[in-house]
Amino acid sequence: MRYRLPACVTVTVAALVLGACATLRPLETAEGMLGGPQHAVRDTFGAPTETYQLADGTTRWIYSKQPLGFEVYAADFDANGKLTSFRQMLTEKEIYEARPGVWTKQDIAERFGRPREPIEYYPLMKREAWSYRLYAGAYMPAHFSAYFDERGVLDRTMIIVDAIGGDTRDGSK
Repeated sequence: MRYRLPACVTVTVAALVLGACATLRPLETAEGMLGGPQHAVRDTFGAPTETYQLADGTTRWIYSKQPLGFEVYAADFDANGKLTSFRQMLTEKEIYEARPGVWTKQDIAERFGRPREPIEYYPLMKREAWSYRLYAGAYMPAHFSAYFDERGVLDRTMIIVDAIGGDTRDGSK
């Protein structure tokens, strides 16, 4: 005799599996959702940590794993609310697009989200620093810092390898 699970159990198991995929492989999960509606992204990844209306009409949802995680994901939606892009923002490629002397705090926030680590101020330099954790070269725990002048304009960026580490992917720390 075969036993059938109740529909509510089947739906619950399916939701857990989908949630695990979204947590463990967010880029791959989102790739299959391109062109889908905002509510599908929210149902899969939860509420974004921040939302921005970009100058080109794109709506960006930020999913930050900071301060203890190493990722910040951006989900971009067109004017019709369809997912057009989902990517990890804390990569060297994204960081090197920052334009000192041009970008402001708003530009950095729209790209990487607001910092989740304490904002530092260096009085001798007269610079405010926002920091984010990332993997440099895909494997080395590091910190990305954006320094702003007194007008809130990006002065410089810096990536420093974290000598202490903090990488818990293998579970040994």
